[in-house]
Amino acid sequence: MSPAANPNLFAALRAAFPADLDAIAIETDSGLDYSWRDLDRATAMLANLLQSLEIPAGSRVAAHTEKSVEALMLYLATLRAGFVYLPLNTAYQAAELDYFIGNAEPAVVVCAGRNFPWISQLAFQKGVAHVFTLNDDRTGTLLDRAAHFPDTHEIAPKAAGDLAAILYTSGTTGRSKGAMLSHGNLLSNAQVLKDFWDWREGDVLIHALPIFHVHGLFVASHGALLNGSKMLWLAKFDPKAVVERLPRATVFMGVPTLYVRLLQEAGLTREACARMRLFISGSAPLLIETFRDWQARTHHTILERYGMSETIMLTSNPCRAADGEPEPRRLGGTVGPALPGVGVRVVDDQGVALPVGEIGNVQVCGPNVFGGYWRMPEKTAEEFTVDGWFRTGDVGRFDAQGYLTIVGRSKDLIISGGYNVYPAEIEGWLNDMPGVAESAVVGVPHPDFGEGVIALIVPKAGAALDADALVARLKTQIAGYKVPKRAFVVTELPRNAMGKVQKNLLRDAHRALFTG
Repeated sequence: MSPAANPNLFAALRAAFPADLDAIAIETDSGLDYSWRDLDRATAMLANLLQSLEIPAGSRVAAHTEKSVEALMLYLATLRAGFVYLPLNTAYQAAELDYFIGNAEPAVVVCAGRNFPWISQLAFQKGVAHVFTLNDDRTGTLLDRAAHFPDTHEIAPKAAGDLAAILYTSGTTGRSKGAMLSHGNLLSNAQVLKDFWDWREGDVLIHALPIFHVHGLFVASHGALLNGSKMLWLAKFDPKAVVERLPRATVFMGVPTLYVRLLQEAGLTREACARMRLFISGSAPLLIETFRDWQARTHHTILERYGMSETIMLTSNPCRAADGEPEPRRLGGTVGPALPGVGVRVVDDQGVALPVGEIGNVQVCGPNVFGGYWRMPEKTAEEFTVDGWFRTGDVGRFDAQGYLTIVGRSKDLIISGGYNVYPAEIEGWLNDMPGVAESAVVGVPHPDFGEGVIALIVPKAGAALDADALVARLKTQIAGYKVPKRAFVVTELPRNAMGKVQKNLLRDAHRALFTG
């Protein structure tokens, strides 16, 4: 079946492989290279193995493995065989895996060999029929078994609406939810990004992100594969290794923390980045200071974009220069306009569209938006409006040019004394103060105001900060009800694997601050 006739995402990715299958597709940091033919043959063998298990159509294949090219092949093989991929963060422990495996009921679980004793016991107790091991050194029972299967495979026919992957959300506000993404969701977004980010012949991607998340697994991997571009593959992010590869690459994708660490490398220079075409940042807000420091140091402007597990990418600062402009108009602190084919609106609590500049709830629609949460029909219904728009839970505003700025999460909104306080606004003021590296503002219970605003502030290296002095300065800059009632200088902020500050942990830690 031709790629056009088969909406299976893998069919489109395979059709984009270059004519020279013996060219290098992935160059690893271990010195091992993989050709496009290797990807084709290995995914065929793994797909044949999965199909030989005679598991039901739509079965889930769960992967709790370290980053490796073979782990990427497992994802591609799952698509190729027509099953549903379930990536699991390797940081997840027994209680978390117990929930995910019990909720998703995968037919196959793949884990690192060192974790096989406890994961296999847990999986078999949940009724999983097949547990394999896969290590990051090309060993494991998965590869041992796959070696006995043919290296050709007819791509399974799928419909655009058929489920391709389930991604569990972080669950910081309750039970984790499995976002169901279809072949059509993933392919439509990959095709839009290929055009919008101007992927071109000769592009080379530095892949330094984990592959259990939208950013590394979908946005980065799909981008390179759909363009037939080589990847310079790092099993783990290493700033020196990234800088060393910049002269041989054209595209880099990272979270803000990676850019901060790269700026600490003396080798990051304009000359090192001379061949680079595009630096992309997402998954968490990029500090405007990092945005400016990167411009000054490399003469490149980072492209910020916005997406979610439920939607893949939604908006993006421009990649190409607009007509009549010498360079792309990328605005620091914004995530750009909506991508082609994607609808984004900002509304009030009654669902009425708000004018430019006013802060409200961000809602989205489009072919990239997921079909719902796995086995949670009531929750799915809650998250969609009657006219079919998905409630992102983010709060933001548009400017006159249609650029979206994300102000924060609706769950992070602080209502103090009846006034709405948006943490990102206060954080912006704090982060601009001398000696401040970053900050986080949260609300905690307060006997008089309902919620009291507090700030956690991280100093720059060598800086000595006075929390009370920072608060005093804030009082001269913003309305009194927005000023933190207490501020604390801390060495670091808690973050998840993608670099997002875990504000729920900060709220929990300071919950009794005003109430005893």
